[in-house]
Amino acid sequence: MTYSRKITLSLLTLASTLLLTGCSEADRVSSNLRLEADNFNTVRKVTVINAIKNDVMFEMSGRMSIKADTADNQLEIVVEDDDKNYQKHIIGLSDNVSYIVQDVTTKDVSRYRYTINFNPNMWIPAEIKTID
Repeated sequence: MTYSRKITLSLLTLASTLLLTGCSEADRVSSNLRLEADNFNTVRKVTVINAIKNDVMFEMSGRMSIKADTADNQLEIVVEDDDKNYQKHIIGLSDNVSYIVQDVTTKDVSRYRYTINFNPNMWIPAEIKTID
């Protein structure tokens, strides 16, 4: 075996070892939680905040899959209803608008129900609820 092949083999072995040991328990747990949420098995709450006024603009809670689309600077939220239909909600983000996503462990929550609340001081008051 030539010297360059030995170095290449050693580097490949080292890289494989680092990749295999680089996945911590926290990484695995985070991946499992993300998978559960993307399969609509987790109740989540999204809060959108106006950072200039320190005011909550929007809240949404329920079983949902959330993707931060950094290319379009938006959150894409998909919810499933009881007829296995899906609805997509898009929240635009800016330099003064941020968000918090919380996994909420709640019992007795309908799988196909979600609520959206708008801050009445910032928008025309509205409440949207799905039918059970």
